Amino acid sequence: MAPKFGTSGLRGLVVELTDDLVADHVRAFLATCDTGGRLWVGRDLRPSSPDIARVVAETAVAEGAEVILAGALPTPALALAAQGAGAVMVTGSHIPADRNGLKFYTRAGEITKTDEAAITAALGRAPAGGAPGRLRQDPDAGARFVARYVAGFGPGALAGRRIGAYAHSAVGRDLLAQVLSALGAVVVDLARSDIFIPVDTEAVDPDTRAQLARWASQHALDAIVSTDGDSDRPMLTDETGRVVAGDVLGQITAELLGADTVVTPISSNSGVTRKPCFGRVIRTRIGSPFVIAGMESAGGRVAGYEANGGFLLGFDARGPAGAIAALPTRDSFLPILAMLVAAGSGPVSARVAAEPAVFTAADRLAELPETAMRDLVGAMAADRAARARFLSGCGAVEAGLDLTDGVRMTAADGRVLHVRPSGNAPELRLYVEAADPATAEATLARGLAHLATLL
Repeated sequence: MAPKFGTSGLRGLVVELTDDLVADHVRAFLATCDTGGRLWVGRDLRPSSPDIARVVAETAVAEGAEVILAGALPTPALALAAQGAGAVMVTGSHIPADRNGLKFYTRAGEITKTDEAAITAALGRAPAGGAPGRLRQDPDAGARFVARYVAGFGPGALAGRRIGAYAHSAVGRDLLAQVLSALGAVVVDLARSDIFIPVDTEAVDPDTRAQLARWASQHALDAIVSTDGDSDRPMLTDETGRVVAGDVLGQITAELLGADTVVTPISSNSGVTRKPCFGRVIRTRIGSPFVIAGMESAGGRVAGYEANGGFLLGFDARGPAGAIAALPTRDSFLPILAMLVAAGSGPVSARVAAEPAVFTAADRLAELPETAMRDLVGAMAADRAARARFLSGCGAVEAGLDLTDGVRMTAADGRVLHVRPSGNAPELRLYVEAADPATAEATLARGLAHLATLL
């Protein structure tokens, strides 16, 4: 799959992210988007990221920009540091190490779909050829990111809590542990890896779920926390090691921070619409650019989140101990901390149980030809009989249809089955919603099996 813009940034195979292609996109970005002449550069921990970051920095300097190297740090930490300037994060997020990508930020924040189109149209520009810019380093951006949460939640916010930190190869693993410790928690480091591991927090595989349960019991943990590769998507379990859905983390976080408007994609748990604390809930297409556009249109005390749990804060909020300034880009630290604090001194499972009784499950079929996926989803969108064949494999009958993004079918018994090709990888995703966890998981398994036969 040739590098292209997906739901969040440019993605592609490492072998296709050549120096020329990366430089071409950086030049186009600097020429079409407002960076104020300054560019921050960060990266994740996958093996290809240092070299790609070097190309980004060298190209920007050659174009006359002032470049600030932030090193390896979470995407939201880079976005926080770069406010008022441009930024490029070198990351493939949660996808395997044979792929990588670029996330772009203007002075206004994460680029929009309009920006993506402008960058694409400007590809092929010759180098500027003017006076070069300058290069410097800022090794303290991560420390400022940690201070943001310590100030907002307070040093004793997690006192007495015993938290497992599934470190794997997440770029934010050390900073997350620092925040938890600073808030008073005892942190147990789990499964740190020097080899990049693609952790998808939205579709945690069965083996990992079983391991999480073992860790929770073995170490007597109150919760286990983790993130994806670039640490903009959270993962959190309760005291039994059961993963809490990312959209549930989002709705709890929005409530804790006092948001009155919530913007979230169509794939998110619809239980948020049953929460009286929110005056308005806006549903969008999948991808942070669409969430950000919805937040900008809504204004006011608005928060956004995705089904993967990435949380976007659109207003200057107040935490339990202090101010938490707006940061309208995906963040994993904020929903993790908000969930733990919202649980108070009780179990995480009890706070989750207090939410509306709507349960989700999601997974995907990987390494599929893009044309086959799009043909299948296109046929399901256009043909009621094709949808009926799929739903029959799940014991369901169609009662409603939403084509906002992919094919989202509501069954007569209230279940929701949502089929959509990934915008970031050769994967077909299935999102399921049901009235209880067992039904959601069983429907997901049957749905994936049936999709596999159709493909």
